[in-house]
Amino acid sequence: MKLLVLLALVGVAFGIVEIGITKVASPRTKLMQAGLWPTYLKYKEALRLQNKAAVLASVSQPVNDYEDFEYVGNITIGTPGQPFVVILDTGSANLWVPNKGCRTCTGKKSFDQTASSTYVKNGQTWSIQYGTGAAKGTLGQDTVRFGATGTNQLVVPTTVFGQATSIDQDLQQDVADGILGLAFQSLAVDNVVPPLVNAINQGLLDNPYFTVFLQEKGALDNVRGGTFTYGGLDTKNCGALIAWQPLSSATYFQFRVTQVGVGSYSSSTGWDVISDTGTSFIGGPQAITDALAQQVGATYNANYGAYFIDCNANPPPFTLVIGGKTYSITEKQLKVDAGNGQCYWAVFPFDFGGFGPSWILGDPFIRQYCNTYDLGNKRIGFAPANGA
Repeated sequence: MKLLVLLALVGVAFGIVEIGITKVASPRTKLMQAGLWPTYLKYKEALRLQNKAAVLASVSQPVNDYEDFEYVGNITIGTPGQPFVVILDTGSANLWVPNKGCRTCTGKKSFDQTASSTYVKNGQTWSIQYGTGAAKGTLGQDTVRFGATGTNQLVVPTTVFGQATSIDQDLQQDVADGILGLAFQSLAVDNVVPPLVNAINQGLLDNPYFTVFLQEKGALDNVRGGTFTYGGLDTKNCGALIAWQPLSSATYFQFRVTQVGVGSYSSSTGWDVISDTGTSFIGGPQAITDALAQQVGATYNANYGAYFIDCNANPPPFTLVIGGKTYSITEKQLKVDAGNGQCYWAVFPFDFGGFGPSWILGDPFIRQYCNTYDLGNKRIGFAPANGA
């Protein structure tokens, strides 16, 4: 109103104008006179809470299991959404999918930027090397939605992601189209803001953490095998929270383990470890994993880089001490079908080269205990997984 009045005054600068003013009761005065002001305040408060509920969320996303080796979820990118199957990976922090025209991405879905009305070109190049596999390409920006089309999706606008123009043979053979990293931005290649961090920064979630529940399904492919809950705890699939453990490094979800053991053997050296949904087994220093394997009767095969165990064996649990509390991983989670009547003992020798964590707590640990990854408070929580 003030702007309009000023424009009117400028328009009549060469004359004298009288403007009549009529006093009108304000809406507040009218409501007070009618005795409706308290009712109106309650209505406004209810509306405020409704709007808050519409903005903030806790969104659950089902994941599918491939023979207890890999868990994948659905996302869409762009407007309208283009669907992809991705590895939901707490051990990395970048999202990428194959780009249209990628010659090494045969058999995978690819992103067509010309088909999205919300796409913004970036053009910066990137390259990522994983423990197994490598990819490279250019960056773009678009709306990323966690979950499949037609489900209750977590919608994250203005997300920077990778458009892969080349992937190596390991990734070519994977069932997933791409990878969605869920770790901290400090781990991201080119310091790209990870999609979930972007959602938290935009205030899209109730809490700055997510909970992972994974299931053991045996030698089955593409079956429902767990749930990722963004913005909350998973009270449906997980028991009461046992404890929060502060992170020793907010890059990976890295924390301290003071002791590991199986049977009569234990080691209390103390190590930095990471919780990683993208690693199929539990990895640690070979001198210790060999000693642990001896306790369960597992033998190491250097050709496979894995331990094998009798499928009928009933070994004692693998125990870890975290924050003074003991966590046990049962043989149900540690015996994985290897085919031909053989079973893996789901531990492998792992060497980080003297830098970073000494152990990787992969899927067997997460199947036994739901992990809650708190990006906001830099901590990780554990709760017993139902059915484990």
